[in-house]
Amino acid sequence: MTDRTARWLRRSALAVFLASSSLAAMAHGDVVPHAVDTTGLPDLGKEWLATNPYIGDKKAIEIGSSAFGQNCARCHGIDAISGGIAPDLRKLDNECATQSNPRKREACLAEVDNYFLTTVRNGRTRNGAVYMPPFEGILNQEAIWAIKSYLVSRREKPF
Repeated sequence: MTDRTARWLRRSALAVFLASSSLAAMAHGDVVPHAVDTTGLPDLGKEWLATNPYIGDKKAIEIGSSAFGQNCARCHGIDAISGGIAPDLRKLDNECATQSNPRKREACLAEVDNYFLTTVRNGRTRNGAVYMPPFEGILNQEAIWAIKSYLVSRREKPF
C-alpha cells in the first residue's frame, strides 16, 4: 500500500467517524427541558392533585402531545412508542385495563397517576445514576397532567 493510499484511508475513516458521531449527537436532541404553554387549560392551583383532571380533554391532549414531543420523546419515543431506551408509556396502565371491577380499576388508575406524578416531579435515580431527570419547577401541574392525558389517549389497551 502506498503512503498516499494509507493517508486517504485514514482520512476516509476519520470522516466516517466524525459524521456518525455528529449524527448520533443530533439524534439525541436538545436535552434541555422546555417549559410548556398551558394557555387554555383550567388552572389547577398550587396544591398538587392526586389524579388527572384532564382525562379526555381535547385541549389537554393537544398540549400534552406537544409537551411530550418537546420533553419526553427523546427517551420515551416519538408518539410515545419507545425504542427501548426508556419505558413505553402507552403501557403504563395496562394492568388497570384488565380490571373488570370498576372500583378496582379506579384504584389502579389512581395508583398509576400517583406513580406518574411522583416520577415526573422527582425523577428517577438508581445507584446514583439519573434515569429520568426531575421536572418539578420546569413543568407546572397543568403541563404534567396534560402529558398524562396525551399518554392516556395513546394507551396500548384502551378501556
